[in-house]
Amino acid sequence: MINEQLINPKSIVIVGASNDIRKPGGKLLKNLLDGNYQGEIYVMNVKEDFVQGIKSFRDADELPDVDLGIMAIPAKLSPPVIKTLAEKKKTRAFIIVSAGFSEESEEGAKYEKEIVDIINSVDGCLIGPNGIGFLNQNYNGLFTSLPRLDSKGIDFISGSGAVAVFTIDAAMPKGLAISSIWSVGNSAQVGVEDVIKYMDEHFDPEKDSKIKLLYFESINKPQMLLKHASSLIRKGCKIAAIKSGSSEAGSRAASSHTGALATPDIAVEALFKKAGIIRCYSRKKLVSVASVFSHKEVKGKNFAIITHAGGSAVMLTDVLSNGGFNVPCLNEHPASKELAKHLFPGSSVSNPIDFLATGTAEQLDTIIDYCENKFENIDAMVIIFGSPGLFDVTSVYNVINEKMKTCKKPIFPVLPSIVNAKKEIEHFLSQGRIIFTDEVVLGRALVKVYGAPKVPPEKIDQPKMDIKKIREIIDNASNGYLSPQVAQELLKAADIPIVEEAVVTSKEDAIKIVEKFGYPVVMKVVGTIHKSDVGGVSLNIQNKENVEKEFEKLMNIEGTTGVLIQPMLSGLELFVGTKNEPKFGHMVLCGLGGIFIEVLKDINYGLAPLTKEESFEMIRKLKNYKMVQGVRGREGANEDIFAEIIVKISNLVKIAPEIYEMDLNPLLGKKDRVIAVDSRIRIEKDNDLE
Repeated sequence: MINEQLINPKSIVIVGASNDIRKPGGKLLKNLLDGNYQGEIYVMNVKEDFVQGIKSFRDADELPDVDLGIMAIPAKLSPPVIKTLAEKKKTRAFIIVSAGFSEESEEGAKYEKEIVDIINSVDGCLIGPNGIGFLNQNYNGLFTSLPRLDSKGIDFISGSGAVAVFTIDAAMPKGLAISSIWSVGNSAQVGVEDVIKYMDEHFDPEKDSKIKLLYFESINKPQMLLKHASSLIRKGCKIAAIKSGSSEAGSRAASSHTGALATPDIAVEALFKKAGIIRCYSRKKLVSVASVFSHKEVKGKNFAIITHAGGSAVMLTDVLSNGGFNVPCLNEHPASKELAKHLFPGSSVSNPIDFLATGTAEQLDTIIDYCENKFENIDAMVIIFGSPGLFDVTSVYNVINEKMKTCKKPIFPVLPSIVNAKKEIEHFLSQGRIIFTDEVVLGRALVKVYGAPKVPPEKIDQPKMDIKKIREIIDNASNGYLSPQVAQELLKAADIPIVEEAVVTSKEDAIKIVEKFGYPVVMKVVGTIHKSDVGGVSLNIQNKENVEKEFEKLMNIEGTTGVLIQPMLSGLELFVGTKNEPKFGHMVLCGLGGIFIEVLKDINYGLAPLTKEESFEMIRKLKNYKMVQGVRGREGANEDIFAEIIVKISNLVKIAPEIYEMDLNPLLGKKDRVIAVDSRIRIEKDNDLE
């Protein structure tokens, strides 16, 4: 896997190097030469004596020992060259930019497997194939245009070479610098997750970038990603990612509400949320989030918007206010009248602070000083300053640059006049600054970054359960759904509050149970999947005659094996469920229950195991959370008990990963209790569920 020969090779050979820099092999060599690489450079081209001034080898056998081989030759020609380099020339790192492998055909897949087997046999490292290469502070191993390099810039890891190119192109005009680019292509040996693992295990807080951008087309090692991404974030890093392919071509058959709702893309969402990764859905959003990452961290929620463009300030105010930030009015602050004296008549200091189209650099300097030192209720500033092209605004941008150096509070510059102030913006960027060109894009990125969930602690305290009893029940269970009696035993062992119930198969037993429970009762069919769909639920039964009548009706429903009887309870209908997504582990879902889950589909989800804090966040971010709190005189549900049940379910599935699907629907909640009145628990053994 990833080794020193890849990271800091002492010698590199480009196989397929060309004098034509319009070809990958030519651009690779030019970039390597232009990048001041300090090691030995060799080239191999079977048709040329010299390539870009370097003596060319015609055969791999003629080469000296070399650390890194960069391959820019057709797929079918690659295996024998790689075999020679690996076995005879001590080459332990390879970058393959060529296409024509597993992404193209079965024959290409065979070449790819052969290459991986060769490289693995010598404990080597492979990046690619089918990418644009690799770049870090030691050498430029890409065949695309080179970005501005900075060890504190962005680490970008991409499963797509094209997305890597397009994202770099989008980042460069904003002033973003790059620390490293990993174009893993087909991820034949090293994938995005492996790179994150390496970065975590070798992280140096003094030298390494703390900003990571990721692009996935598939996540093959989710647990590895979760472990190492969350570890990096705990070490002070910030990570944003795109995972494409979120739609599904068709619905999957599911026998529970949880199974229908817990799609693979929700598993990705749950994973990112658990790891602390900010999910983006476009390159534009990814770059804007990275730009926010690159500025000082905002410590509070109060923004000052400073501008000479009122309309832009209003749009930004809307985005920030709707996203949970505050743009506090400054009119009543003692310093506001004092500040107004330094500005032209007609300027507004209420916030947004509008110092008019005629505002000067000196006035901006003063406004920033007031926001930094006198307006103690301001935590960060956004400065929106463009130009109609009538005069040079370099002096204004110089003020912004200097204040960004000296102010403790973050300053986010929005410089929208990319045509009218092109020269001035280029000067601002040349000073190492990063800009935004659209205030709404900035606002949305700020909301995205500062609304992200916090990474839970590495070790999570879990509630006590009867683990011995849980394992005994699971070990004795067969694949499929547990009977109501066994499901009730399992929930009791997990200390989950459940309604008293009994299953009967005769009228006589039904009468005895009802006399024990007392009226009113609920009667439900046992044996069918969705009871309500077949008329298999009878509510509020008040007397013996109706017990007998409903028993007969329910037993005549096709597939019924018995009738379950419970005391009739009331309360807000809630829902908790879990579903195992292969490789990801168990997702736990919560929301409003009963028919609400089908109609509203108002759910939240997390990846097990969950903390109490994560469970509270899942509940409080439900669209209909006010119903849980209680609304318009209607009693809500005990939020603390609801959260405890979510935590207990998340712990139960870690003890018993054979639980494939589970619905507790509904749970009935009141202010003093939340209790499960119906459950479906499906067991699947001998499957690679984790």
